[in-house]
Amino acid sequence: MTGGHSARTHGPRALPELAARVGLDRELAREAEIVSLVLPFRVSEHVVSELIDWSRPETDPIYRLTFPRRGMLAPEAYASMEEAVDRGAPAAELEAIARGIRASLNPDPSGQHELNVPQVDGRPVPGIQHKYADTVLYFPAEGQTCHAFCSYCFRWPQFVPGQARFATRDAPGIADYVRAHPEVTDVLVTGGDPLVMRAPVLRRHLEPFLAPDLEHVTLRIGTKALAYHPQRFLSERDTDELLALFEELATTRALSVMAHYSHPRELGPESARRALARVLATGASVRCQAPMIRGVNDDPGAWVELWRREVGAGAIPYYVFVERDTGAKAFFEVPLAQALAVYTEAVAGTSGLAHTARGPVMSARPGKVLVDGVVEAGDELAFALKLIRSRDPGPAHRIEFARFDPSATWLDQLESLERPGSAPFGEALAPGPDPRAGAPVR
Repeated sequence: MTGGHSARTHGPRALPELAARVGLDRELAREAEIVSLVLPFRVSEHVVSELIDWSRPETDPIYRLTFPRRGMLAPEAYASMEEAVDRGAPAAELEAIARGIRASLNPDPSGQHELNVPQVDGRPVPGIQHKYADTVLYFPAEGQTCHAFCSYCFRWPQFVPGQARFATRDAPGIADYVRAHPEVTDVLVTGGDPLVMRAPVLRRHLEPFLAPDLEHVTLRIGTKALAYHPQRFLSERDTDELLALFEELATTRALSVMAHYSHPRELGPESARRALARVLATGASVRCQAPMIRGVNDDPGAWVELWRREVGAGAIPYYVFVERDTGAKAFFEVPLAQALAVYTEAVAGTSGLAHTARGPVMSARPGKVLVDGVVEAGDELAFALKLIRSRDPGPAHRIEFARFDPSATWLDQLESLERPGSAPFGEALAPGPDPRAGAPVR
């Protein structure tokens, strides 16, 4: 398809104009202005025009997904930034306050920089994470932004100044790293959102992995574009080129598009459904994942409807994640017990085709930990936890039991029944340095 135009997006500077256009309440607009000085804000025109119900933004799930809110910062942090704004503090002072707040938000959850970055000849390899023995995450430099930022995103440090950032332009070098590690069978191209890149740039990053000696490697592309900017697959000037690349990749490799749908409304617009159909028509598989987010999808009905729409379109429900322990976690987190109850009820309300969705799953330091159920352990209740992906070599699908805590929202808040005083799978109960910190993955 020819013609079309690039994605129109709105950032912090556009907030006053945008608020006036949609009739946003003055207090909500002020919250967005203040919090966007600390956490990233960007929203696509598709989200603004097609997805948000502007008659009730304060309770709208898509508004909550994309617009900054007061509760995303601790009260004292919000107050300090608000006071500085009100007295007209210079930009340098505002940024200094923001840096201090960001530092308190655990910008490196689960030791991404400490534990996942591999080393070659004693030096870290920039722009990748070797997260599991068979999986490498690859961060193309030109793909480290998004059409719109999810306000819950655990990769928020990628999009603010002064934070360590994953990014590289050295696709051949990363392919050589994969070549030197034959245990790697899966390369996930991620960000940000790789599909902000024009098709020729994306091709340059992917072609090195299509070498004959890497034919054992499958490719995945993580994206929110299907939900936040479906025009990427319909009417942009390089849409046909992008879809032709997908078709080529799906023919020569098993290409999987990892689509992030957080709410059924994202699959409501005709453009979103057509975009998904066009991607599937290339031969790529589409697997769908999202965290469970308070005020957005923390009820069974939302997941039932979302999975039904995904399955009906030919996509595969994949993961239901637990909101990670970083950024605005306190604003979005759902207790593990509640997340399990929501997931269990949602699964019961769908056909077997939706039961491919695994959850609730925590991506924590030890790996991916599935909250598999609540059981009786002697005279008390316990969470049954399953380590379904392990960072360190060891038995697959290891199971451990943790004392039931109805308020716990993360692994390090649980106490192992096997090792009282410690969290399951070796996670520390209290914040502190991980004994493996700084060790290369390989």
